[in-house]
Amino acid sequence: MPITNTPKAATLDDAPLIGRTLARAFGDDPMMRWFFPDEASREASLGRYFSTIFTRQYVQHGVCERTEAAAAFWVPAEAQEKAVPDADTIQELRNILGDRAELFGSAVEMAAQHTPQEPHWSLALIGADPAAQGQGQGAALLRSGLAQADATGQPVYLESSKESNLPVYEHFGFTVREEFRLPGEGPVLWSMWREPRPLADG
Repeated sequence: MPITNTPKAATLDDAPLIGRTLARAFGDDPMMRWFFPDEASREASLGRYFSTIFTRQYVQHGVCERTEAAAAFWVPAEAQEKAVPDADTIQELRNILGDRAELFGSAVEMAAQHTPQEPHWSLALIGADPAAQGQGQGAALLRSGLAQADATGQPVYLESSKESNLPVYEHFGFTVREEFRLPGEGPVLWSMWREPRPLADG
């Protein structure tokens, strides 16, 4: 495996790189296109969005890892209540989202209603720059985070807004738990669940 595929802990200094990487990764994502419908400004807005939630939320309370061209944000079970945006972060996100802020808020509320109550890790998001697709960087991040979750003996939950990604997650042991549409004629989300695996299974 090339050294560029080796996940490492992301730090605050990585915020610009992570913002750019995830903005490219989610440029064709149905949910992000719905939140940021303007083609001309989408990449810049997504960069601000991802940089904000990384620096203010996930790097503080989650497990954030990156490779050269991919990033993943995980939230361990014990951090679920902390890894939520505070009032200042919410205001910053509203500024970035503009007139889509209300839709975003409704989507977050609906997703929260579908989140499992039992203790679990969450894969908040994972993405790779399309220019680096096929290099295994996203897979390396998935393996790293899942190994950490397995070490705690806890299941993992995620939500995908891209149907074509479901087989990828299924390959790593996830199964579709639920399918629901976001309010305001929004896109469909698929919630997925993965039971912990014995570490000996790799």
